[in-house]
Amino acid sequence: MEWLKREWKYRGLLKRVHLTISGCLGPCDVPNVVLITSCEGTEWLGKITQRRHYELLADWAGQSKIADRLLPLPREFNAHRLAAYRDNDQRDR
Repeated sequence: MEWLKREWKYRGLLKRVHLTISGCLGPCDVPNVVLITSCEGTEWLGKITQRRHYELLADWAGQSKIADRLLPLPREFNAHRLAAYRDNDQRDR
């Protein structure tokens, strides 16, 4: 968490791509949830557990800052989209 906060500040992202770290965002059954909101909609990611995930998020945010808009998330996050977890959970029942 501290690395991510420092990285956000170092890259000058604080006023362009807001970062808030908190406890449960709602779907508490999935660990390490990331919520991304924009005027285009909301994206939920879950099980963001590896440092590489956080590096990808920081890189994405930096590129979005340069583009002056939120870019599509890297495809590495496709498997982490919360809808995918919900779909798998329903199939397991």
